[in-house]
Amino acid sequence: MSVMGEPNFAAWSAQRIMSGAYGGNITVVDKVPPEMLYLVDHHWYQYPPLNPLWHGILGFVIGVLGIISVFGNGMVIYIFTSTKALRTPSNLLVVNLAFSDFCMMFTMSPPMVINCYYETWVLGPMMCEIYGMFGSLFGCTSIWTMTAIAMDRYNVIVKGLSAKPLTKKGAMFRIFLIYLFSVGWTIAPMFGWNRYVPEGNMTACGTDYLTQNWLSVSYIYAYSFFVYFMPLFTIIYAYWFIVQAVAAHEKSMREQAKKMNVATLRSGDAANTSAECKLAKVALMTIALWFFAWTPYLVTNWTGVLQTASISPLATIWCSLFAKANAVYNPIVYAISHPKYKQALYKKFPALSCASAPDDATSQASGVTNVTGDEKSNA
Repeated sequence: MSVMGEPNFAAWSAQRIMSGAYGGNITVVDKVPPEMLYLVDHHWYQYPPLNPLWHGILGFVIGVLGIISVFGNGMVIYIFTSTKALRTPSNLLVVNLAFSDFCMMFTMSPPMVINCYYETWVLGPMMCEIYGMFGSLFGCTSIWTMTAIAMDRYNVIVKGLSAKPLTKKGAMFRIFLIYLFSVGWTIAPMFGWNRYVPEGNMTACGTDYLTQNWLSVSYIYAYSFFVYFMPLFTIIYAYWFIVQAVAAHEKSMREQAKKMNVATLRSGDAANTSAECKLAKVALMTIALWFFAWTPYLVTNWTGVLQTASISPLATIWCSLFAKANAVYNPIVYAISHPKYKQALYKKFPALSCASAPDDATSQASGVTNVTGDEKSNA
C-alpha cells in the first residue's frame, strides 16, 4: 500500500471490511520483511495496519521537521563559526547543540520518510540498529549539551567573579566527555544490553521497551536516570539559582537607583520589563520544551516496561516523533535568543530576519551581562 494513491486507500478499506475491522487476522506486522521479523515483539501482532493516511501525515511531518531542523541548525552553525565575535568558549557548546540537532534530523528524517512511503521498515535489520543508535546518540548528546550550557551560565552568573572562566580547551573537553558518555549508552544495545527494534507502525526503530527480561528492563531504567532525570534536575537546579541571582542583583540595583533618586542605573531599560522576568521566561521555556518533548517518549518506555497500559502503534510513533522535534526548536531557544546572533543573522541574511537588529540593552542576555563583567566576554 503506497501512501500516494487513492486506489490503495480503497484496498485498505476493503481489507478492513473483509477482515471484520479490528477483529481480523491482518496486522501492522504483515508488511514487515521476513528478515526483520525476529526483531518485532509479539505485542504488535494484535494491531491492524494503520490507515495509509496516517503514514502520509507522519511522513510529511517528519519531512518538514527535517528540512526546518537541517536548515535552521545549519544556519546556527554557519553564523556562530563565521562570526568572530561569536567564537567564544561558551558558544562552542551552542554550536555543538546545533550540530547534534542537525545530525539528529539529518539521520532520522530521510529513512522515516522512505519507510512511511512503503508503510513499513524496508531498510533491513542493520539499518534499523544504526537508525536507533543514531537517535540515541544525538538525543543523549543534545540533552547533555543543554545541561552543559545551563551549568556554564550557572558558573558565570551565580558564582560571578569567583568562578573560573570557561576556556576553549575546557569547552572542547566538556564536548568530548558528552560524546564519550553518549556513545557508551548508544553502543550498549549493540552488545546485548537491550536492543534496537522496530517501533509502533514499523517505520522507525528505537530501544526495546517490551521485552521483560531483566537485562532489557535494567537498561531502560538506567538510561532513564542518566539521560532524562539527571540532566532534567541539573537544568532545573542551575536555572533556579540563576533566576535567584539575577533577581537579587536587580533588586539591589533598584535600591541603589532609589537612593540616587534616579529611575534606573541601566540606560535603555524597557519601561515595565525587568531582566529577571526575561530570564525567568527563557528558563521556563527551556525546561518546559525539553520536558514536553521527551516526557511522552519516556512514558511510552516505562509503560512498556511496567506493562501498565496497552501501547498502540500510532501513539508510539507520535511520541517518538515529538521527541525528535526537540531538534527543531532548540536553535530558537539557545541561539536566536542570543542578541549578537540576531545581529549577525540580520547582516548575513536580511530577508530571514524576523525584526531589526536587537538592542543588547533590552535583551535577556544583556540583563545577564550586568551581573558580572565576565559574562560580557562570553556573550
